[in-house]
Amino acid sequence: MNPAKRREIFSRLRAANPHPTTELEYSTPFELLVAVMLSAQSTDKGVNQVTRRLFPVANTPAAILALGQARLEDYLKTLGLYKSKAKHLIETCRLLIERHGGEVPAEREALEALPGVGRKTANVILNTAFGQPTIAVDTHIFRVANRTGLAPGKTVLEVEKKLLKTTPKEFLVDAHHWLILHGRYVCQARKPKCGECIIADLCEYQDKTWPAAATGSGTPPAPRRGKARSAPTGPRAEPNAVKRRAT
Repeated sequence: MNPAKRREIFSRLRAANPHPTTELEYSTPFELLVAVMLSAQSTDKGVNQVTRRLFPVANTPAAILALGQARLEDYLKTLGLYKSKAKHLIETCRLLIERHGGEVPAEREALEALPGVGRKTANVILNTAFGQPTIAVDTHIFRVANRTGLAPGKTVLEVEKKLLKTTPKEFLVDAHHWLILHGRYVCQARKPKCGECIIADLCEYQDKTWPAAATGSGTPPAPRRGKARSAPTGPRAEPNAVKRRAT
């Protein structure tokens, strides 16, 4: 994919959703860290339902440690792998207190040293909580990057490195959210909504799916450049700032 097409893709995504943000609810970097750790093999909706009950009771490392693993598991039991998540979260809270004064570090090495925190989770925290230009490649971004031709790759790390290298700098901070929301609501796994896609004419995917009413004889509809209806918006987290959790 050439640079001009890549820039146009991100320009349209930005025009449709100028201030993208995560769908996880949080008010501090620690709450975001907890939510992201709990999101493995769980939906954002399911995690939000859990944290709405957990955070009013315990939303600091010390408070979660005081709960203990058994009581923490009671809050997490609606999530997959909740016992393992509770164990990692208790261990992470202990290390945050011992090594970082109870604060979430803004460095990759320190984040990845925490139990249950891998590269993807670290990228989410660095980008969303601290405004750093990182891209956490999940299943949605991996799919979008390969389908569209933005950053084809066989592994998550390969896709991440290509996106970081080829995405224009002005779009890097928000690229993670634009791509994940596009994959979640438009470029879906089983049947992508190409007829609703604002970048369909720029996408290099060969097996596009067009609604029968829109295609007629099989000709793709004209590209849509208006406001996207699919991706939710919200205030962007500036460096060292976070989105306030809904109450």
